[in-house]
Parts: sequence; C-alpha cells; structure tokens
Amino acid sequence: MVKFYNSLSRRKEEVTCDENKRVKMYSCGPTVYYYPHIGNFRAYLFMDNIRRVLKFNGFQLDGVMNITDVGHLTSDADEGEDKMLVASQREHKTPWEIAKFYTNIFMTDAKKLNIDLPEHIVPATSVVDEMIEFVQALLDNGYAYETSKGIYFDIQKFPEYGRLSGMDINEKLAGARIDVDEEKHTPYDFVLWVKAPKQHIMQWQSPWGMGYPGWHIECSVIGDKFLGEHIDIHTGGVDHKPVHHENEIAQSNCRYAHEVVKTWMHVEFLQVDGGKMSKSLNNIYRIADLEQRGFTAEDFRFFYFLAHYSKQHNFTFEALEMAKNTLKSIKNLAKEHKNGSHSVNTSKFEEEFLQSINDDLNMPKAIACVQKMLKEERSRDVYNALMKFNQVLGLNFEETEEIPDNIKAKAEARWLAKQNRDFAAADALRNEISSLGYEIKDAKDGYEILKN
Repeated sequence: MVKFYNSLSRRKEEVTCDENKRVKMYSCGPTVYYYPHIGNFRAYLFMDNIRRVLKFNGFQLDGVMNITDVGHLTSDADEGEDKMLVASQREHKTPWEIAKFYTNIFMTDAKKLNIDLPEHIVPATSVVDEMIEFVQALLDNGYAYETSKGIYFDIQKFPEYGRLSGMDINEKLAGARIDVDEEKHTPYDFVLWVKAPKQHIMQWQSPWGMGYPGWHIECSVIGDKFLGEHIDIHTGGVDHKPVHHENEIAQSNCRYAHEVVKTWMHVEFLQVDGGKMSKSLNNIYRIADLEQRGFTAEDFRFFYFLAHYSKQHNFTFEALEMAKNTLKSIKNLAKEHKNGSHSVNTSKFEEEFLQSINDDLNMPKAIACVQKMLKEERSRDVYNALMKFNQVLGLNFEETEEIPDNIKAKAEARWLAKQNRDFAAADALRNEISSLGYEIKDAKDGYEILKN
C-alpha cells in the first residue's frame, strides 16, 4: 500500500487508481524565462521520486507537466509585467526565442539529473484556444466577470477558497486595504485573461479583444486537456499553495462542479547556507555551478534523498561533499557485491525499503536501508537487490571511466615497488596518484584504480 500526504486533507492517504492501475498526475513545470537553479530542481526531483515509487509498485503513470512560456506575471498576485517579456527586453530576443533557449537548458539539466519526465510536456502557448474556452465557460456560469483590464475570477462565488492553504478568506477580505484596481470585486480576485495593450508582444484574439492568459489558468486547462476532469495527484512547490494552487482549485472545481484533483502534494524549500537563495547574496546555484566545483548532477540527485521532501533542506557545499562521498562509497560497495560469492537473504531489506518509500516517500530511511544492506557479506544477492531498489533511486551504477595511461603507468610502477618491498617509493607514487584525482585500492592479488 502506497500512502502519500495530501496537503488538502492534511493526512496520509492511500494512492488510488483506475481499473488499469493508471495514476493521472499533474506537475507544475518551469517558467522558462531564466536559468533553472538547484532550488527549482528539488521540485522536479520530488516529481521524479513520486513517479518512480508509483512505477515500482506496479502503477501506470499518465503524467503532464506544463512549460510556462506566457502569462506568469512578476508577482503571483497578478501584478507587474509578464516574466517572459521582462526576459525578452533584458536579452533583446523574442519571447519565443527566450522560451526555446531556457526550455532546452531545463531539459538538459533534467537529463543530467536523470529525472523521469512526464508523458506530456506542454507549453502554455500551445493551448491558448482551450484557455479562452475555459474562461468563457466560467463567465457563462457566473464565476468570472469582465473589467477594462481583463477577465477576473470572483472568489466570493467559491466559498471553499483558502481550504488548501488554511486561509480564512472572509477574515482577509474584512481586513483588506482598498485595492488599487477599483473594478475588481475583491482585492483577491485573480486574472484569467489580460487585455493587452497594442504594443504587447505576446497576444491572441479572444471574445474580449486582443490579450493573453493569466498564469493560473494554464495548469487547469492543460490538466483538463490531457488528463480529464479527474486528476489523482497534483505536485508543486510549497510556495504554490497560497496563491497558484488555491486559484487552480477554485477555477477548476467551479468549471466542473466537483473536486478535480484528489491529492495535492508539495515539496518544501531548498535553503542555501541556512537561508533563502537570493541574487543579492550570490547564492543561486545552477547544475553548471556545481559541475565547475567538481560535483556532478548525480551528486545533487543523491543529496535530494537525504532529507524528507516535507522538510526544508539546507544546501551547503560541505553537505554536498558528504553526499558525494556517501554515494561514492555505495558505488564502491556495489562493485564488491557484484563480484561477491556469499549467499545473502535480502528479503528483510527489500521489505524495509518498500515500506520506507511507500510511507510518504521516506527516502532518508530508504537510503539507510541500502547502507545497512551493503554491510552484509559480499554477495551477488545484495547487488541484485540494490539494482531493484535503483528503479527508485535512478543512480548510475554501471558508469565506466577510462583511466588515463599515465595514471595506469604510475599505478603499475607502484605495484611493482610494493612487490619489491620498496614501500617508500610505493607510498610516494600513491600520493602522486592521489594528487591527480585517483586512488589505489589494493586487493589480495592486485589493485583497482578509482577516481576520487
């Protein structure tokens, strides 16, 4: 039985599926206006973790992720310029060129992280007609209204607004200051469609004149188009709960007159050095930044497993170094078990691993189970169990790296010196090899060269 924490009901619930054991899952995707950073990728590793655990349990995934290439204003509260236009002006490119460039970078980094991407990846600009139809339906049913600036959702028509985040909207409305937009019924009404000025680069014809969609509408529409009006799981960052996901719930549930999403799942923030990531602090790191410091995307992938998704995870380079070394140790032990000759019953470890991942993705406990199993006598049974677990972990245990000829020559010279009992020369060569980024692991009948 797989149980995940549902942010809406505030309890762990069993994952359900249709008669084909299919789970329909929607994940909020990137806004492709700038380089994705490691904080962003915690959300996509979270998505990957859910997908792999469900597949491990025999479920079939029908997943969708949006690409926001229009409509995301610089404020979640529908204020400021469209982020794509800001990037367009900054880089002197068209919004479409911006979207293509940063989408490609996101996909490249996602591949490095071995993220299991959803079956459907959908740019917002590809479903504008469907968005217009969705907005029109809300207008026709009395849930939206038109102003000189656009079409807005009337949150007073949805009494359950605020249920996801625990916000009492009536209290907020009672204490709200006068909103600068006097045409809005309440300050918290959100935009579905923006009426664009003539000079606006991205705009489409609609029943309300030329314009472009708001940010929140795209997820409801893309989810509906590819998954229908009943979705099992919806994922995103914890920052989406109070605005973006509240708005999704309101517009979707009103459009279809029932609860569209069953389970909402949210991943907590990734902190850096105990605080928020900030350009002013110069601590917003990309995968490329980690690589420049001698780490790999896989090191960061493993780092993700060391804290529960519902807890803030503090990133430091010291912590990443520890994760890198732990992963290296696991891989070295895996090689030893691959060639092991003992017989080990791994059933208790397999049961513990399964219970860990199925209990709301308890990956720290799952990793502890892996480390405990690897302490067993060297056995192919252990290696086979690890490979089974790796359907969830998504690590590369078969990597091969060609050892440079000069390192091989020094290693052989060291071995000969050791055989001749010239231990001073052997130690000097070992230190020299280590300074070049490699280490020698001696065995009874030879040695192995490993990269540090």
